Amino acid sequence: MISRFSYGHVIETEAILQKPAAENGALPFLTVDEASLSLTYSMDDNDKVYGLGENVRGINKRGWIYQSKCSDEAQHLEDRRSLYGAHNFFVVSGKETFGIFVDYPGILTFDIGYTRYSELKITASDWNLDVYVITGSDVKDIIHQFRQLIGRSFVVPKWAFGYGQSRWSYMSEDEIREVVRKHRELQIPLDSVYLDIDYMDRYKDFTLNNETFPDFADFNQEMKEDHIHLVPIIDAGVKQEEGYPVYEEGLKKGYFCTKEDGSPFVAAVWPGKALFPDMLNKEARDWFGEQYKFLLDQGVEGFWNDMNEPAIFYTEDRLKEVLDKIDDYKDRNLDMNEFGEMTALVGSLSNNTKDYTRFYHNIQGEKVSHDRVHNLFGYNMTRAAGEAFERLEPDKRILMFSRSSYIGMHRYGGIWMGDNKSWWSHILLNLHMLPSLNMCGFLYTGADLGGFGADTTEDLMLRWLALGIFTPLMRNHSALGTRRQEAYQFENMDGFRHIIGLRYRLLPYLYSEYMKAVLNDEMMFRPLAFDYPDDRHAKAVEDQLLLGDGMMIAPVYEQNADGRYVYLPESMKQVRFSADGTVEETILPAGHHFVEIPLTDVVLFIRPNHLIPLSKGGQCVDEVDFEALTFLSYVTEGNEAVYTYYHDDGYEKDYENPAHLSEIRISSNGTVTK
Repeated sequence: MISRFSYGHVIETEAILQKPAAENGALPFLTVDEASLSLTYSMDDNDKVYGLGENVRGINKRGWIYQSKCSDEAQHLEDRRSLYGAHNFFVVSGKETFGIFVDYPGILTFDIGYTRYSELKITASDWNLDVYVITGSDVKDIIHQFRQLIGRSFVVPKWAFGYGQSRWSYMSEDEIREVVRKHRELQIPLDSVYLDIDYMDRYKDFTLNNETFPDFADFNQEMKEDHIHLVPIIDAGVKQEEGYPVYEEGLKKGYFCTKEDGSPFVAAVWPGKALFPDMLNKEARDWFGEQYKFLLDQGVEGFWNDMNEPAIFYTEDRLKEVLDKIDDYKDRNLDMNEFGEMTALVGSLSNNTKDYTRFYHNIQGEKVSHDRVHNLFGYNMTRAAGEAFERLEPDKRILMFSRSSYIGMHRYGGIWMGDNKSWWSHILLNLHMLPSLNMCGFLYTGADLGGFGADTTEDLMLRWLALGIFTPLMRNHSALGTRRQEAYQFENMDGFRHIIGLRYRLLPYLYSEYMKAVLNDEMMFRPLAFDYPDDRHAKAVEDQLLLGDGMMIAPVYEQNADGRYVYLPESMKQVRFSADGTVEETILPAGHHFVEIPLTDVVLFIRPNHLIPLSKGGQCVDEVDFEALTFLSYVTEGNEAVYTYYHDDGYEKDYENPAHLSEIRISSNGTVTK
């Protein structure tokens, strides 16, 4: 059951497709304190809290304080309170089990047992919010109801399930050709190459560097003929430059955010001084979405939106203030305190909270300060693109994912998990975010495999890929100035070829489970606690996940480990894929096991009376045969495994066509019927 409670003058976010009528009674479970702008719940010692989408720390969010404040945060450390997204949905599981969604576009704080371990406290910046309370038979039922409330998740083209190679610093057509050539010659599968800001003309959106990408449409077609999709980046800031049509048209039509006096709000990002399109103004949003046509007309079929928290390097006003203050320190003998003050001034230029109060949106004729709706900017930038794609390419699936997001954006695109690091702990963080994001509707997601910042190592890269082959977005992405981490840069070529190749064998299962999760408003990745709620050991496991109907994964995420401990809530079949091509199947009883996992092995587990369809693989998704299948299964004596298999062409939009579904059965004696 879903109930809505409304307080104050709510700013519409459109996270919910159809709002239920507001209730007049008391808010269940939570204590309301309007004076302190807070909602409070008293927790028992064993209560667990799941959700909040993209965030640091574990699957159970208890014991820390989080902020919903879309942030350009490249340090994904345990002491951070916010990352790029604002996902205000969580479920309490324990003495009482219920879900809460706070539909509120400003900064929101969730103190989940941080100040007081027994207290969950939600604090808003002002008292204009909708609170949804969801009850159900169990955690999965509550999440299912919420997912139905917020609408169907975005569906990607099937090629977007292929392996993607990305790096900030692919400077020319020839450099990309070399990346593709290396993968093809070494038989390392590849479906896409991502273009970071270097493909643009001086970092201007919807432009091309005509010196390094002189014949982009022809080059794009050349790549397609080799089954490669080019996926360019689009940033939130539009360069302030006379003669640049996007800037001039947006300025003339009043489509950019302004200061309180109506003059343009100017902030610096990659191109230097730039203006932000008013993504909350429908006319401006429609206009910005139409700009994607420039690249669609070049044959592009996928994009990634970035810097859309929005990130700010500095503003004109703030920079002037800081430079004036720094003048005061000239020719002085700076002690510790004064030196700290001076360096803090420079550090305060980027993403300064005060700057977010200095510009305004036009929302249906009303001037609204950005800080009140901050978390809606990235969502609506991606919405602008998604709505434009429906107008410009109505019969085609266009790949779209974003860095910043709010619940509701899941209908228009996926997300990647931001600018992580080449740290072992970030493999585990990748795992932790998967179910939390699925809860909030974000099914097409994944991390920068190998890490974006810092220098990766061969063993880290291999271990991370062994998790990444299971995530819908499988992209190797690294930053300018870091060690090159394309698969062919390392010695163990057989290991990389094997692990990435296994992704393509698993595609029939992964794509089928993704589509069923979309169509049935379910999670693709789940903590063990959700399916084994009465198993106290399962409820404590935070480094294993159930993937779809019948699989469990347990990746290695520690350096120099030759295996790991795994907990099985029930008997399962362990399946080991080795680089020499062998597949070893072993039935393990319920309980705790140490599983040896050499660096180039991939191990997964099959639940009782379930099956996993496999293909023969391929060098790209176009080569994968989704009909000539083999099967891994674990069927106990006298039973059968029944699997509902979803298979479509991966490009059209007739998602609910019953012809896409078939039933596969395997009996305990191995007989397969379809």
